[in-house]
Amino acid sequence: MKRISFVLGIVIVASLGLSACGGGGAKTIKIATQSPLSGGQSAIGVDIKNGAELGLEQLKGPLEAMGFTVQLAPWDDQANPDVGVSNSKQIVADPAVLCVVGHYNSGVQIPSSENYHSSGLANVSPANTNPKVTDRGYLEVNRIVGRDDVQGVVGAEFANSLGVKTVYILHDKTTYGQAIAEYFKRQAEALGMQVLGFEGTEEKSNFDPLLTPMLAANPELVYFGGIFDQIAVFIKQAREKGYEGTFLSVDGFDSPEAANIAGETITAGGGTYYTTVAGPAALYPGTAKFQEDFAAKYGAAPKPFAAQGYDSMSICLTAIENAAKANNNQIPSRPAVAEAVRALTDFPGITGTINFNSKGDLTTALYFVIQVVSADPGKWNENPVAETLSIAPPE
Repeated sequence: MKRISFVLGIVIVASLGLSACGGGGAKTIKIATQSPLSGGQSAIGVDIKNGAELGLEQLKGPLEAMGFTVQLAPWDDQANPDVGVSNSKQIVADPAVLCVVGHYNSGVQIPSSENYHSSGLANVSPANTNPKVTDRGYLEVNRIVGRDDVQGVVGAEFANSLGVKTVYILHDKTTYGQAIAEYFKRQAEALGMQVLGFEGTEEKSNFDPLLTPMLAANPELVYFGGIFDQIAVFIKQAREKGYEGTFLSVDGFDSPEAANIAGETITAGGGTYYTTVAGPAALYPGTAKFQEDFAAKYGAAPKPFAAQGYDSMSICLTAIENAAKANNNQIPSRPAVAEAVRALTDFPGITGTINFNSKGDLTTALYFVIQVVSADPGKWNENPVAETLSIAPPE
């Protein structure tokens, strides 16, 4: 009986040891992703994960040569802050996770990254644009796209260049959508445009209560800060009610699913434009092989932010490798990885050369204004770029 207890004890101890190492052995390293893998925003969230997955498969070689097993740990945040935070608690509880690629929604990233920060876990965002993402000054939090306090200004300046005098502003009441709408409003008023309305809504199917006052105001341009699965429905209903003006939206609108939802109404009247911090992959000189490999693996061209998912993963892998080398080829600590991310200089991403400032913002970021010219979702990546700007973040 004593022998049986002794053997059982060995098994339990061994199991606990494996669990502490992430279930994959003493030299297993995991990189987590968090993005919407289900629900209305999964069209973009899945491709962020896929871009990161492709990056891990293609770039993990140096870490494997050092004797590590490198694994992807994908999490579905469902574009929901509560789910994202719950996931983040499980992610930081797994000691094998050394870096996080995500999120898509700033309203999910900001509360979730409080756990990354308190755990010293590096977080590289491929998509989050709200200023608070980096303005908290956390060493662990970085992003490889621009900021909404610049993107909102870019949108207002573009509307002004179209000769627009009256605007109606809507937002989705999220941290992301409301904030970028406020930045647009501030700059539009500074440029002399008349703001005829500023409304927030969580509605996603019946916009009649919003359309009645908007149509009565008859603005030259409607600006909507939010996500494509809401905005495209609004555009369709507004056109069907007779609105003939111009729509201008934001990077959250950047998805071929917008054309699928709105159909021909997306190009009717004064047309539709959007600003974005991540143009189609084809806009970047370094993405030719990525586009080819992505299409071969997933059977479709990469959607917006997929290339940024790849670059975010590349940054995580390189920082872990650098931190491991500094630790005598042993698994590095999370704080060492976070410091290694921020220390990267002139990092050669496929979307451009990446340098972080002291807050985790890019030292200069690209902003695009894109015109939607086709209702065919398959031609979304062929929409022409009206403007490209390279702008440093605010001090």
